[in-house]
Amino acid sequence: MYPNIPKMKHLDTGNFFLIAGPCVIEDKVVPFEIVERLLEITDKLQIPFAFKASYRKANRSRVDSFVGIGDWEGLELLKEIGEKYDIPVVTDIHTETEAEMASHYVDVLQIPAFLCRQTSLLEAAAKTGKVVNIKKGQFLSPEAMTHAVDKVRYYGGQDSNIILTERGTTFGYQDLVVDFRGVPTMKTNNVSVVVDITHSLQKPNQAAGVTGGNPEMIETIARAAVAVGVDGIFMETHPYPLYAKSDGANMLHLELAEPLLKRLLAIHKAANMEIK
Repeated sequence: MYPNIPKMKHLDTGNFFLIAGPCVIEDKVVPFEIVERLLEITDKLQIPFAFKASYRKANRSRVDSFVGIGDWEGLELLKEIGEKYDIPVVTDIHTETEAEMASHYVDVLQIPAFLCRQTSLLEAAAKTGKVVNIKKGQFLSPEAMTHAVDKVRYYGGQDSNIILTERGTTFGYQDLVVDFRGVPTMKTNNVSVVVDITHSLQKPNQAAGVTGGNPEMIETIARAAVAVGVDGIFMETHPYPLYAKSDGANMLHLELAEPLLKRLLAIHKAANMEIK
């Protein structure tokens, strides 16, 4: 099932869709390098694609962590990317005010996992008329996400404008696990379901205040997600993960994106093959 995201191409292929980009707008150069490479790959492979980047990171562990280049500067850059390349753009929001503000610059409003129960935030996002991607809280069951969907519906959101994204469930203090039973469970809400193959591999709550990760397992999570029938894949990617200003520890290196997506398409084809 495809969400009703404006400007998304290659919808006639039946391939899974991709939401990808850097964690945050960290300067005015790297986002363009990333989007141009991802656009080249997804056009070649005919994968529906939306570019994602946060214009501001509000949920950082430490007070001195990088949060962005400035709200308006980040939003203007996202708008420029969407218009220049004629592609949909996704960004996080954290408050009701941000929902209205960001809706003038992007096509999809993303609700961070820690905020997925915030009724007023879901209401504000729904009332913008934009597609709303709700990331499943690390503390919630897949079944519980039906209430988040109901809130968006209640305030005017249509099923085709709602996405649910699995991003792992808290397992102890400093690890996450992905329960793939959640994909078909969340699909019963008649909305698109995505698996975040990078944040699912975070090692949160490190004593140093910098989130760790397990990026060597990205392909493992991605293969399982596609095999189980996910509608879309979410991933953060960067040409220089070691120097990324947010979430570099669990990002996919940009040069690995094309070979990974090629293998995932092969799995998608096999998983959807009719057996006679």
